[in-house]
Parts: sequence; C-alpha cells; structure tokens
Amino acid sequence: MTPDDTARASSEPAAIPDRSAAADASPSVPAAPRLPNPARAEDGRSLRLERFLPYRLSVLANRISSTLARAYADRFDLTIPEWRVVAVLGRFAPLTANAICDATEMDKVTVSRAVQRLERAGRIERTVDDADRRRVLLRLSPAGLDILARIAPLALDYEDRLIAELTPAEREALVLLIDRLTDMASRTVAGTKDDPAR
Repeated sequence: MTPDDTARASSEPAAIPDRSAAADASPSVPAAPRLPNPARAEDGRSLRLERFLPYRLSVLANRISSTLARAYADRFDLTIPEWRVVAVLGRFAPLTANAICDATEMDKVTVSRAVQRLERAGRIERTVDDADRRRVLLRLSPAGLDILARIAPLALDYEDRLIAELTPAEREALVLLIDRLTDMASRTVAGTKDDPAR
C-alpha cells in the first residue's frame, strides 16, 4: 500500500456495520401479559369515579357544606359540626351528646369537640338529668338561641336558591329519592353478593 493509499484510508469514515440482519435473527421479546382491569366488575361494567353515585353524592354534599361553612365561619364563628349541634338542640333539646351523634350522623369525637367549643362560647348549657344523675343534658343558652334565630333564615334562603331551578315536581321527587336512598343506605352493606355480611 502506498503512502497515498494509507492517508486516503485513514481519512475515510469507518463503515457502520449493518445490524439489521442480526436484529432479525434475534428472538422477539414476548408481549407483556394483558392484565384484567381491576375496575371492571364481573358483569363487564367498569368503575368510573366521575359517574359513581356515592362519589357524586359526596362531592355534592362537600360542595354545599363548604359554601355554608364559609358563611357560618365569617358571620357567626361557627363550624359545620357546631351549626348542626345548634340546629338539633334548637329543635329537640334537651339531648345527651350520644343523642346528638345519632341525630346528626356525626361521630363522638366530632360532637364532643363541637360541644366543648360551643360551651366555651357560652352558646350551650349543661344540666344533670334529675331522673338519672349520670346523664348530662345539653340545651341552647340564650346566646345559642340568638345564633339559631339569626342563622335559620339564611340557611332556608340558601336552600331556596339551591333548588330554585327545579320544578315543584322535581323538588318533590328529589325529597322522595333522598329519603329512599337514605333508607336503602342504612340497609345496604358494602361487600360481595355472595357474602352480604362483608
């Protein structure tokens, strides 16, 4: 090889090896097994959260409660649990804390905190049941009754505005459906069809 041939060979780029043949000869990677959709029920229906009734009811309830909570907190320094305690005592007092839990569907810790805060604010009063000295009864104080008298019209006005675009028939149907769903929810246990107790 002459010096010119050597210089020309070193200046030319090295040839890129053709790997296509080797790639064709290599074994193909097996496709990953298709896993079942965990959100699909045995009857073929899929769980779509945005259409799941319990979720939608929860979102609606949270949205309404949040709107009311802002109004109650700004004007009356009340939380939603406190307002519910005030409303229940205004209608059914005197009540024990356990009775308030049953009436409002709130847990004991939430009711206890609400009662303590209302008592510190002078909005509820405790008395001992004459028939059973172990029982403590709760009722609204004059300040609590004043709060209830001021909030009730606002709550009713909010309810009116919330359902303003519903026809009378739709409003009646809504109340009926809520009552029926509430009753069915108390009788329905989450679990499998084969094991209702789960």
